[in-house]
Amino acid sequence: MSVNVKGRNIDVTPALRDYVEKKISKVVKQFKTVGDISAVLKVEKGNHIVEITVPASGILLRAQETTKDMYSSIDLVCEKIERQIHKYKTRLMKRKYANFVDAPAPAHVEEDEGEFEIIKNKKFVMHPMTPEEAILQMNLLNHDFFVFYDPDLGATNVVYRRKDGKYGLLSPELK
Repeated sequence: MSVNVKGRNIDVTPALRDYVEKKISKVVKQFKTVGDISAVLKVEKGNHIVEITVPASGILLRAQETTKDMYSSIDLVCEKIERQIHKYKTRLMKRKYANFVDAPAPAHVEEDEGEFEIIKNKKFVMHPMTPEEAILQMNLLNHDFFVFYDPDLGATNVVYRRKDGKYGLLSPELK
């Protein structure tokens, strides 16, 4: 496991880097496999923003916090990651006895291509998963939608969070 600490509008001191690495290592020690962790520290208009992304055991955990103090932001974002881990592990245990299959590797949301100017383009690897697993991954990422491959239908689908708090599924058909 390596922690990549980057600063935007701030110089990342060795003390700050060590603090981030120490906090994150405590949080992710619950996983067998952890990929390269990304931590971005930013200062914008007097606010200290910390974004952390943790690829661990086939899931992607991501959190962001903003405060007036960088160390407070680091503490809060680590607490958020801990809550996500607890939520994920609790759901795993509930599903363990219902023929649960390990969650696949995470995917990133791809930008929609249209007639408008595209300012960001993301590529990602899709792994087969059920709509329920896709909803779990979407909630862990705190997104409103999630693109995934459904092996039962043999197609790419999208799950999304509706305004009433329930979920929707988009299944495309070719004519």
